[in-house]
Amino acid sequence: MSRVALITGITGQDGSYLAELLLGKSYEVHGIIRRASTFNTERIDHLYRDPHESGARMFLHYGDLTDGTGLRRILEKVHPDEVYNLGAQSHVKVSFDMPEYTADVVATGTLRLLDAIRDYMHTSGNQVRFYQAGSSEMYGAAPAPQSPDTVFHPRSPYAVAKVASHWYCVNYREAYDMFIANGILFNHESERRGETFVTRKITRAVGRIKHGLQDKLFLGNMESRRDWGYAPDYVEAMWLMLQQDEPGDYLVATGEAYSVRQFVEYAFSLAGMDWKQFVQIDPRYYRPTEVDYLLGDASITREKLGWAPKVGFEELVERMVNHDMELAAQEKTLRDAGHKIELRGIGQE
Repeated sequence: MSRVALITGITGQDGSYLAELLLGKSYEVHGIIRRASTFNTERIDHLYRDPHESGARMFLHYGDLTDGTGLRRILEKVHPDEVYNLGAQSHVKVSFDMPEYTADVVATGTLRLLDAIRDYMHTSGNQVRFYQAGSSEMYGAAPAPQSPDTVFHPRSPYAVAKVASHWYCVNYREAYDMFIANGILFNHESERRGETFVTRKITRAVGRIKHGLQDKLFLGNMESRRDWGYAPDYVEAMWLMLQQDEPGDYLVATGEAYSVRQFVEYAFSLAGMDWKQFVQIDPRYYRPTEVDYLLGDASITREKLGWAPKVGFEELVERMVNHDMELAAQEKTLRDAGHKIELRGIGQE
């Protein structure tokens, strides 16, 4: 029989790539989605088949990490072998504006899910392997390079909540002998990255400016350095963590860091433009506490999982720019035909 996986945050960047990966490995995939008045499944629409059709292997369930009762009902219905907790309010800047909500979803939401799984395992007798999506933001102000032994120093409500989630997972693993893996993933981007995150904001602007749809790109701290990888590579590491004989905590990174300025320079150069003519600094995009330098040492993860990133920094930027240049070209065609084009991407990670 096919293994069954349950993914929170399946409609996000990572959730969509993970669903693809698992379906390719013949899993039955279930995803939790939040009810919204507009469609929010764009990233997984290409994977979806009507459940009435034979051969359908992906199913969606309404739920939320703030609703423990709903989580328990979904677990009892799905009977998962693996649970991947990717759901979160994941925007760092927004977490300063919505700290209480961020803590409730990211930290307490993880606790709700852990406790629901513990009860489900007890009553059903089934074993469940659990993956928790950590973040390099947990290291915050800790000196680079960061390794699994580096002490966390979070610098945002989001990062604090992720640290709490991490330790909830360690506690439940030790207290109840549950198979729980913490994945501390450094920044990972792709063509499916949300448009309010700085990398996608940049590449969308490159395409729009090139096609005359946008005049300026407003950014905050351009000197921040990040260890940027490619999201499909990173979801493979998630899966590998749950295939090990014993659970553990893993750091996933490329081992190379680049500044926001370097990302901007390379992205604009690919379109034959001088970024200095189009980029302006807006202090509103600065965070109350900045994270200056994140660089991951994933040597232990590479050794234990046999994992390595396949896509480097330049190829990552090229893929995103090429995708968003084509997207902007399509938008220009629509605009020239008289359709109104709304420019999104008002925030910055």
